[in-house]
Amino acid sequence: MKIRKIVTAVDSYKGCLSSAEANEAVRNAIISCAPETNLQSFTVSDGGEGWLDAFGNVSDNSETVTMQLHDPLMRLIKAKYLKNGDKAIIGTAQAAGLELIEEEQRNPMRTTSYGVGEMIAHALLNGCRQLIVGLGGSAVSDAGIGMIKALVKLLAPHDGKFSDIDIIKDCKVTIASDVENPLCGQNGAAYVFGRQKGATEDMLAALDERARLFAEISARHFGYDRSEGKGAGAAGGLGYAFMEYMNAKYVSGAELLLDAIGFDEAIKDADAVITGEGHSDKQTLMGKLPCSILHRARKQYVPVWLISGKISDKEKLLKNGFDKALAVSPDSITTEEAMKKNVAKANIEKTVRELLS
Repeated sequence: MKIRKIVTAVDSYKGCLSSAEANEAVRNAIISCAPETNLQSFTVSDGGEGWLDAFGNVSDNSETVTMQLHDPLMRLIKAKYLKNGDKAIIGTAQAAGLELIEEEQRNPMRTTSYGVGEMIAHALLNGCRQLIVGLGGSAVSDAGIGMIKALVKLLAPHDGKFSDIDIIKDCKVTIASDVENPLCGQNGAAYVFGRQKGATEDMLAALDERARLFAEISARHFGYDRSEGKGAGAAGGLGYAFMEYMNAKYVSGAELLLDAIGFDEAIKDADAVITGEGHSDKQTLMGKLPCSILHRARKQYVPVWLISGKISDKEKLLKNGFDKALAVSPDSITTEEAMKKNVAKANIEKTVRELLS
């Protein structure tokens, strides 16, 4: 089949390449071996890394707001969010991201979401009343306790409480993520995601208990409990705090973004869609961005080629609809070598050229 149009929508290779960088490598390969191909590329994110970049490419009217806040270890840093009228696009990774902390410093018993609260407060005081918050890639597992503390300190009247913050009552909050886990328990924030944030086995029970107690106290105060809600365990429990304290609505980050960028319209006349991520496995099929892309493309009978840094459960991925599933990193190199930017880009380009040959 002659390839006339390809749409690329590759997610970030976490810790290695941003979505923009990964898509650039794909484009370079296509241009080098099939320059006549009509190309359309999208920077994408399901709520974590790259959330602001993805939305920044959608609207020409967005203003980038830079502010100072505290990182998860309470060190002062600069962070950004997007403002468009009374709407703010916020990525919690800007304030609570794992990438902000050196590997040896990662410890979710110490890290805090305080900076997320500072960013929310800044946006509200800046006239924003609609918040679209991307959750993902966090270094925290504090159930949003730090965020709530910051909001009370910055927005409540003197010696006030969270319920005294009138400005929040007028705010509409949407949280976006690919994580549907509850706050507590074996499928909750601590037990499922704590290890990748630096938690030892001994810490997991303590983190889970802290979240459970916070949820119990909050439920007594509000008269309802959102800790079992879909997405409550996202970003170390920030999902729960947004839903419990700010009545936030949970949506799929991937679906929200794909709607915003007009993905369905873009692929109508495409001959193939290329997507991917750092590591694809059976969990990819549980609502991650490449899976959302697959579902939309299949409705229009457009083939989807999955190119990821690493591929596990390949047969399952193919059986569920991906036309091709290729790992760009050869088995002959170490993970450390594969994670180097120039190596990853070269491997992506090589894989795409082979696809098109």
